[in-house]
Amino acid sequence: MDFPWREVLPLVGLVFLRVLGEPFFWLVVLLVWFQYQRMLRTKEALFGFRDSPLRVAGAALGYGVLGGLVGSCLMVLFGISINGLGIGYLWLLAVALMLISPRFLCFSYAGGILALFSLVTGYPRVNIPALMGLVAVLHLVESVLILTSGHFDPLPVYVRSRLGRVVGAFNLQKFWPIPLAVMTILTGIPHQVPGDIIKMPDWWPLIRPWGELEKREIIYSILPVVAALGYGELAITCLPREKAKRSAFNLALFSLVLLGLAVLASRFSRWAVLPALFAPLGHEMVIYLGRRAEFQGKPRFVPPPRGVMVLDVVKGSPAARAGLRAGDVILRVEGLEVNSRAELLSALGLASSRFLMEFAAPEGPLRQARVLREEGEPLGVIPVPEPGDSPNVDYTMASPLKNLVRRLFRSRSSF
Repeated sequence: MDFPWREVLPLVGLVFLRVLGEPFFWLVVLLVWFQYQRMLRTKEALFGFRDSPLRVAGAALGYGVLGGLVGSCLMVLFGISINGLGIGYLWLLAVALMLISPRFLCFSYAGGILALFSLVTGYPRVNIPALMGLVAVLHLVESVLILTSGHFDPLPVYVRSRLGRVVGAFNLQKFWPIPLAVMTILTGIPHQVPGDIIKMPDWWPLIRPWGELEKREIIYSILPVVAALGYGELAITCLPREKAKRSAFNLALFSLVLLGLAVLASRFSRWAVLPALFAPLGHEMVIYLGRRAEFQGKPRFVPPPRGVMVLDVVKGSPAARAGLRAGDVILRVEGLEVNSRAELLSALGLASSRFLMEFAAPEGPLRQARVLREEGEPLGVIPVPEPGDSPNVDYTMASPLKNLVRRLFRSRSSF
């Protein structure tokens, strides 16, 4: 029997619309807007260029709604119910792990630890396959969002490489509000259930319920839930789009393997330890591979032998209208060679409001463009750092717990 999408999708759609009408969903959207406003203020403080947080947050909202629709369909297809997930314990553990390091605020770590603790001690009783399935679906949705929009509006930064050199990079940081339609198992159901009941195929659910419910005929209902997803990474060796593709592939591979292990564990309980172990270890491997590729690879945004390399181009600026892109190398302005930021500024000061600029992509052909600008209008490029420049951000994640202990000791020693 095929999956009854024609009957299920209208129900998912109705619940989905209910989520969009929830005040809490729009509170999450507001929090996402505040995050983007903070990021764009950082960009303005670093380089003096403004951008619209409303535009960026609006795009995140659109992609988040589409991602939530994909996630809702996956939740229903796999039959992942929220019964017995230990959501309260999950959040408490996630917050506790965040005190050790902010990057541990992720259900892969908290869910894996909670599942292992439940397997070893028997408390709390957690539906491990469904919990791991939920983690897998959320990360699979995140991988789709990273692939489609993770490279949008990256923040250009100067960072210190592994060898101590200051290089150009992009901070890819995204937040998405996610409306979800999730499954729940109805208990204590009377024989006559009001409303229409959709008969599901025998092979469904793919992730079967655990415990006492496993051998009973059960009825599922669909409920609205509000979630949020975030993504943060550093692109040092490649352009943001390429970095987002790599990250999306690695995360999708992790999610699919975890989803497969969750299905296996729902059928053979003795294998429940596999997804419980893989969730934190596999996610840590994804993080490790991404960081190693960037910090041990060859930095892309460094001064070239000739010209001035562009780290980023401001939207709507004269440089953007002329066709300059991140990674391009400016060679001449009105026939004058430029090999440093100072020479570029000097040449721009001598140029009129309409001038010829020669530039090239790395290992690409030489190009010429006529640049038009208003009087006093900046070109709109952010060049790569030069020798003597300092990093403008520090990406070492300090432990909030360690910072709190330091403050306590400082306050005591001040008496």
